[in-house]
Amino acid sequence: MTAARPPLPLAVTMGEPAGVGGELALMAWAARRDAGVPPFVMIDDPARLTWLAGQIGIDVPVRPVDSPEEAVALFGHALPVLPLTLPAAVVPGRPDPANGPAVIAAIDRAVDLVRSRRAAAVVTNPIQKSSLYAAGFRHPGHTEYLAHLAGMSDEPVMMLATADLRVVPVTIHVSLRDALDQLSADAIVHCGRVTAAALARDFGIDSPRLAVAALNPHAGEDGAMGREEIDVIAPAIAALRADGIDATGPRPADTLFHAAARTRYDAVLCMYHDQALIPLKTVDFDTGVNVTLGLPFIRTSPDHGTATDIAGTGRANPSSLMAALRMADTMAARRYGAP
Repeated sequence: MTAARPPLPLAVTMGEPAGVGGELALMAWAARRDAGVPPFVMIDDPARLTWLAGQIGIDVPVRPVDSPEEAVALFGHALPVLPLTLPAAVVPGRPDPANGPAVIAAIDRAVDLVRSRRAAAVVTNPIQKSSLYAAGFRHPGHTEYLAHLAGMSDEPVMMLATADLRVVPVTIHVSLRDALDQLSADAIVHCGRVTAAALARDFGIDSPRLAVAALNPHAGEDGAMGREEIDVIAPAIAALRADGIDATGPRPADTLFHAAARTRYDAVLCMYHDQALIPLKTVDFDTGVNVTLGLPFIRTSPDHGTATDIAGTGRANPSSLMAALRMADTMAARRYGAP
């Protein structure tokens, strides 16, 4: 661990301007004392946030700042915002590709601030991928773009985390049929190594315990219900154990997520998207956090989308964003030292 870091805010991106990200940030600031929300600085259009606060009926003074260093002292009295002008007027619920470059610029600015140690971590509000694609965005999503900004050759790893459960899907946003084709021992080993390193460095777990889920019912019944456990998953577990990582499995997924089982591991490697996200969102729907592991900086995000159907109504729940802010702050304290 390095020397104690100076007090730094979290850098929060605007996300899709026509989505709920702005109002979630306003709500998080308003709840900062009761909910233990750490100081953050928004990268957004101050005029938009001021209008939005009035639209949803919440009293939040919005203050433009010239640098993130101003944000910590100001945060107790107003929401600090690093100004970023939106080229097109924002209508809640109606994304406009003309604002796509500003959405991307907010991500770029946040990453630059964190990499130059002027902010503690990146917290991203949800983006509307279809709108960004229409604006010429060439990356599948946030995670891939962040890896591009970091100049990474290895794939980062997605973890979804709550207070009671951490899950890592080995294959992510692909069909179940494609997930079967993409699943490999190498992919499982990569996810396991990155997850174990992150749990030790950023979550304070000295000897992480990884449970590895089976793919097939009953862990394949010795090959009777599929050979993936024998041919793919077991060799990956053996490789992780050879690295000194406490990995166990393949474990039948239907008995892996109940309360007693969750006491026996620190994270689960899951073979496909819904195997990971269904139990996580069942255990704790409101406060799940998306954490990108393997980046040279900390990034968290709410575990939900842009919710354009309720944008601008004040009905959005800020719990996931607040959890993402708290988790990012705790991770930064462990990685860099407490301020």
